[in-house]
Amino acid sequence: MLSVNLGPLSLSLAHLLLISAFAIALIVGAISGRKQSIPIAGTLSDIFLASMVAARIGFVIQYFEHYQENLWDIIDIRDGGFHVIAGLIGALALTVWKLWRHPAIRRPLSLAVTSGLITWGSISLLTALIETSSRGLPEASFTLLDGTPVTLAEVAQDKPIVVNLWASWCPPCIREMPVLEKAQQDNPDITFVYVNQGEQPETVTHFMSQHNLSLQNVLTDTSARLGRITGSQALPTTLFYDASGQQVNAHLGELSKASLAHNLRSF
Repeated sequence: MLSVNLGPLSLSLAHLLLISAFAIALIVGAISGRKQSIPIAGTLSDIFLASMVAARIGFVIQYFEHYQENLWDIIDIRDGGFHVIAGLIGALALTVWKLWRHPAIRRPLSLAVTSGLITWGSISLLTALIETSSRGLPEASFTLLDGTPVTLAEVAQDKPIVVNLWASWCPPCIREMPVLEKAQQDNPDITFVYVNQGEQPETVTHFMSQHNLSLQNVLTDTSARLGRITGSQALPTTLFYDASGQQVNAHLGELSKASLAHNLRSF
């Protein structure tokens, strides 16, 4: 499962786990600080915000070359670019500082942060272990724009493959198409496949002409089977498979040059 729908909102599983861990930390902190009437919700919020800022800064530093053309993209977190280790360091650094400056909150804050980290780490690890065995390249057949049936394995031809799920009515899909097109040109050793979800070939052809796109391996999936098979409840979704057909990464939402470069490192 790559995403979860909460009403009209679709969240990636990673984001949902992060929010759940923060909620657990708030609950544990409230319970452990109740006897001494010590509120720590504000402190936990500061730590959470610090971890997000540190994670973003760490990611931007690592991929700064991809932000040089437009520095405003640094604050556009829609690309999902966060560095996990930098985020953990930021959270732990502020936690230590808070514990040192405010002795009264040491016990509830320590319990809250520890419970949040354990929740996030253990569930993330368990989810990764469960999904490892079911992350092979889907065997379903799709259709080229000329009506020829084809599988993803046939298109990949034993190369690493990037599979983009998209639709012409999806604004983030439209914005990321030039990024994917450029990556397709720059990485001839990687196969890029664009699987349209739920639309007819005529609609796809008109879209590509309208936006002056030169994309290879454009497939149609009029019944949107691939989204159901891969557990993707939102568009765009991009899946990354190695040459043996095993999924090595997935990205829910719009790709920037930096976030795409980060995911391509999985190969």
